[in-house]
Amino acid sequence: MNSSHPACLYMAPLKGITDSLFRQVYQRHFPGLDRAVAPFVNPQKSPRYPEKLLADLLPEKNVDLELVPQVLNTDAEGFIALGNRLHELGYTEINWNLGCPVKMVAGKKRGAGLLPHPELIIDLLEQVLPRLEPALSIKMRLGYHSHKEALALLPRLEPLPLTEIILHARLGVQLYRGPVHLDHFDLCRAQTSHRLVYNGDLVSLEDFTGLATKLAPIDRWMIGRGLLINPFLPAEIKGIQLSAVERRKKLQLFHNDLYQALKERLSGPGHLLGRMKQVWIYFIGAFPGKQKLLKKITRASSEQHYLNAVASVVER
Repeated sequence: MNSSHPACLYMAPLKGITDSLFRQVYQRHFPGLDRAVAPFVNPQKSPRYPEKLLADLLPEKNVDLELVPQVLNTDAEGFIALGNRLHELGYTEINWNLGCPVKMVAGKKRGAGLLPHPELIIDLLEQVLPRLEPALSIKMRLGYHSHKEALALLPRLEPLPLTEIILHARLGVQLYRGPVHLDHFDLCRAQTSHRLVYNGDLVSLEDFTGLATKLAPIDRWMIGRGLLINPFLPAEIKGIQLSAVERRKKLQLFHNDLYQALKERLSGPGHLLGRMKQVWIYFIGAFPGKQKLLKKITRASSEQHYLNAVASVVER
């Protein structure tokens, strides 16, 4: 008998991948997730957020998995306007992105680029929280340049009414490369009494088991690229096992379902193939020994070439 782990598992926000369509298709094929944080809504100069800007967050598109929308705003009025607009749509919690390491974001003192400036973060939160209708959580990193940045910020977050802090165990300058820093994560968690969610390099059941032992009693885990590299990971953590034949069939059905759904939504093969190739950068990891075939997929110039390349991976 397989014992399940009482973990609460989150789908990470991967910009350009984990939109509502992806979340719906993933949920149809792979069990085990408990909630998701949506990719951030781009800040607007106008405080008005019409439905077309929030189309991906409309409740009718997000019925299968508990969803927390994410904001990137660094101005109080825009933050409050978007947060309260999301509350009108029915969301009781939103997440503030202090983790995005991309230079175009961080260079504007947004995402992880704000972490070296704890006084700006606290000042903004003190303006926002009294006027914000939904509850607020934060997703952050150990710092942008140094883990000392998180160590300076976390004690100052203590008095604030946050639902939780999702902590990616890397620095912003690492982007998504290099090792996670569990020693620095430990130093950070000693500085906060807020509920913590671990994020970073969860790909295999062995990864999870090792981290769950080392980081006990943490019981909330966010999985990002690992959901594509090993889509069965949430199920494995929950004690659900499938045969090799069932796994191969599910991977094929998931791909076909996602491909068809995107084909119906996106205009033209260029957009469709571009999006699928982005998925395959990680999804190829679900097919051990087939990594060399990724080039065939990423170089495909037509739908038929693409489908032929995919067949060489998923059908053999």
